[in-house]
Amino acid sequence: MAIAVALLISILGSIVAHHLCKGKSKKRKLIIWGITTMVAIAPFSSFAIGLTYALIVRSGWGIIIMWYLFPIIFITGLVMLILGIFKVKRGEAGEAI
Repeated sequence: MAIAVALLISILGSIVAHHLCKGKSKKRKLIIWGITTMVAIAPFSSFAIGLTYALIVRSGWGIIIMWYLFPIIFITGLVMLILGIFKVKRGEAGEAI
């Protein structure tokens, strides 16, 4: 049951981010997806993957997998957020605005 809830939260976060990104600039999309990755996708996906692995293999390695997956996914979201914040907006002629 916990795995299903974690996956549901990750999927719902992705759907909300997708709808928030429609018609936005690339800079805004990077910011939205970075925040979504850090807040909704990283913790709940790593929990679901780690718990699923622990149940299938019947060992405590699921916790260690969660410890490794969460920072990797979180840092990916953080990089996307930082790229979105510091991305320079360009005008029609290519000059920075």
